[in-house]
Amino acid sequence: MSDFQTALANCLTDAQFDWLPNFQRGKVRDSYDLPDGRRVMIATDRQSAFDKVLAAVPHKGQVLNQTARFWFEQTADLCPNHVLEYPDPNVIIGRQLTMLPVEMVVRSYLTGSTSTSIWTMYERGKRVLYGHEFPDGLVKNQRLPATILTPTTKGSAHDVPTDAAALVASGALTQAQWDELARRSLAIFARGQEIAARHGLILVDTKYEFGLDRDGVINLGDEVHTPDSSRYWLADSYPARMAEGAEPDSLDKEFLRLWVTRRCDPYSDPIPDIPADTLADFSARYIRLYEQVTGQAFQAPAPGQSIRARVKGNLRRAIL
Repeated sequence: MSDFQTALANCLTDAQFDWLPNFQRGKVRDSYDLPDGRRVMIATDRQSAFDKVLAAVPHKGQVLNQTARFWFEQTADLCPNHVLEYPDPNVIIGRQLTMLPVEMVVRSYLTGSTSTSIWTMYERGKRVLYGHEFPDGLVKNQRLPATILTPTTKGSAHDVPTDAAALVASGALTQAQWDELARRSLAIFARGQEIAARHGLILVDTKYEFGLDRDGVINLGDEVHTPDSSRYWLADSYPARMAEGAEPDSLDKEFLRLWVTRRCDPYSDPIPDIPADTLADFSARYIRLYEQVTGQAFQAPAPGQSIRARVKGNLRRAIL
């Protein structure tokens, strides 16, 4: 069995532990709300896209968690965040937040492949997107004149595009909350672009989730600038790829999204099985992103070490 096949067999796909209370399963993270106000978030190796779980990807959960840790630390001066401790490479223990009902999506490029991306909507002929007017004649993956906010809310099945006026008019946010979320989102994104650029990367777009702590203070929650929540392109090859009309070299989830959309309509067709070599390429991109943006070497689990058993042991030591 190859090293990758061994890692594939050791993926963390289930982090449900009966001795922890208030279990919640997301597409990627398994979470628990503790009675003392702490929230346990375990990043699994499940890979989602198009509102579906597509596969398990070796090392994905650890990359996600450790990349988020880097960015939470790099942006803590710009916004309080929910993090209390990191008891395991795949785990964050944070404060429980009352999450605000909006995802703050920040974009600097005309791109994307999902139903809520601005390129998909623009290609269909729409010219007013999220309250922003776009001229005719734009091409995919070009830089926008200015960074924009394109918020979404949670629908029954998919994210729903919205804008600042609609959010405030509906009562989902107060004007003051929107203003603060907008200010903090743009500041965090600018910091991310600055740091990414120093490491040869373009931070293309991202999404943030915010919540209120027990004192009513807005905190950054969930994750930040991970390759699941953000697009990253290699800066050195971007001009040539644009000139060729080719997709940029990416180190993010878009690689797998594009693989799927070339083979089916992911919103109506069955998703084809993803070959092991494609998953290996995808895993390597996530690891490269972590190493390039943080400057740190990725430390994979020791061969033969059960990730689930390690997570369980570290959580017991941290919580009990």
